[in-house]
Amino acid sequence: MRCLHEQCKNIYGRPMRSASQLRDASTDGRLARSAGTRAAVVDALLALLHEGDLRATAPRIAERAGISLRSVFQHFPDMEAIYAAVADRQTSRIRALMRPIPQSGPLAQRLAAFVAQRVLVFETIAPVRRAAVLMEPFSPEIAKRLRQARAVARREVERVFARELAAAGLGQRRELLAALDVTSSWSTWEPLRAQQGLSADRSRSVVARMLGALLADRG
Repeated sequence: MRCLHEQCKNIYGRPMRSASQLRDASTDGRLARSAGTRAAVVDALLALLHEGDLRATAPRIAERAGISLRSVFQHFPDMEAIYAAVADRQTSRIRALMRPIPQSGPLAQRLAAFVAQRVLVFETIAPVRRAAVLMEPFSPEIAKRLRQARAVARREVERVFARELAAAGLGQRRELLAALDVTSSWSTWEPLRAQQGLSADRSRSVVARMLGALLADRG
């Protein structure tokens, strides 16, 4: 027969696919649908958080995603897995915002660049971070991710202000690093914005002023 495997054509004149090709296509389709559903769940939770629903439940996530509750837990074993997926998405967003800050150069320039970057990150992640801090005591996954985020932030402080920390001497270095870390942290930023009602620009000025006072005469 002339019509064999790739030489065969269907009624539309296109080559017919083999059984293995059909199986591969079916598998690819299922994987794509699964990835799409997982993304929809993550998108739904993020949307709810941005709207102020800081304790979004699985039924509300399913409703927002336009899928059944059963479908949610077919793709995620539990809420902790959903939180992990959201954390991964947030980590990618933060990395996209980060730009290397030189370790050398005048302190004023490094300080301005450092504070500007912190403000950009904090303003971007604010709704999700508020929910994460609220749920931290009850979610091992969220607690782990926040510990990691805080450690990364502390290392960045240590890197950018290495010269000033070295000038502080062994006796004061640890205290200075702790002070710089907490002053430039979310736990300082959030009260300025949410409790004192300062704008992002005013809050940035306050943080820069506090960091500048800590670093005065350290260069």
